[in-house]
Amino acid sequence: MRYLTAGESHGPRLTAIIEGVPAGLSLTVEDINVDLKRRQGGYGRGGRMKIESDQVEITSGVRHGKTTGAPITLHVVNKDHQKWLDIMSVEDIEDRLKSKRRIARPRPGHADLVGGMKYRFDDLRNSLERSSARETTMRVAIGAVAKRILTELSIEIANHVVVFGGKVIDVPEGLTVSHIKELAKESEISVVNREREQEIKDYIDQIKREGDTIGGVIETVVGGVPVGLGSYVQWDKKLDAKLAQAVVSINAFKGVEFGMGFQAGHHKGSEVMDEILWNEEEGYTRRTNHLGGFEGGMTNGQPLVIRGVMKPIPTLYKPLMSVDIDTHEPYKATVERSDPTALPAAGVVMEAVVATVLAQEILEKFSSDNMEELKAAVQSHRTFVRNF
Repeated sequence: MRYLTAGESHGPRLTAIIEGVPAGLSLTVEDINVDLKRRQGGYGRGGRMKIESDQVEITSGVRHGKTTGAPITLHVVNKDHQKWLDIMSVEDIEDRLKSKRRIARPRPGHADLVGGMKYRFDDLRNSLERSSARETTMRVAIGAVAKRILTELSIEIANHVVVFGGKVIDVPEGLTVSHIKELAKESEISVVNREREQEIKDYIDQIKREGDTIGGVIETVVGGVPVGLGSYVQWDKKLDAKLAQAVVSINAFKGVEFGMGFQAGHHKGSEVMDEILWNEEEGYTRRTNHLGGFEGGMTNGQPLVIRGVMKPIPTLYKPLMSVDIDTHEPYKATVERSDPTALPAAGVVMEAVVATVLAQEILEKFSSDNMEELKAAVQSHRTFVRNF
């Protein structure tokens, strides 16, 4: 399974093409729209989410509610584009460099300046438009398709925020993936500890009044993953490495860890490794899950525990200093549009990219021309592993 996304933040539409989805997968626009809506929600979102109400259009690869095995094409219209017709015109326009929407003043923390240098733009809007987090709309849409595959294979995925602007959220022990999914869904800030909800909301309001932004840490958990996805034989076959790349590719994400993650550097080996157990009903299990479901770059049958750190959104209403590319004079960076935080929405994106990588790995390992073959192959593998 492979995919491409296309489109600009204020262009007419966003597009994705997915190839390699098995035939016979039940798929509707609502399967995708529900996650698009989740991406636009959460406490602390700003003006753009009030303009757009993302709805997907499927224009190929699905017939009568089932995938055909052909490439799937997805579109999401940008309603805001109607106000940007001249600015985002495909055709050349007069006095382009005098346009009030031309950007010559890059914002710190964005792709504006470096993108202009790399591609030799005299209008940094070209960098801004494609590097915008608006692109993640299509990765959520693709992830929704991937999640349909995972659901058919009894694989469940959820995300929740575990650090919100430096405030650590205590997570009750023993929560299943289903519990995490249910609790986070009920929270406007995607936390499972509801006792902290109002405190965090008040903090977000304070940050907004100050014209600042906050980041945090998001945890994505996946249950029911087959043993042996990924491989140790080459560096680029290791599944945890593929997931790390996918997570860091999300706008504003700066780091990834699995299980204990960086805390493992503070412990002895005897406190980190997961002892192996066996019983007749389940086969091999682990006493703990400090390694987050991975050993040797492969899944070991335990729940996957993946955390990503998101930096604060770089666009501030309390702007930082920058330099004009025309005059090289210093100035206070402009505000395009900003939210005090987008952590809950970013969790939906993280969940989507993790689901996509897992679906790709499953479709590579198992026979997958159609869903019937895929289900049979995965079940056969699970039976073998349990009896190994």
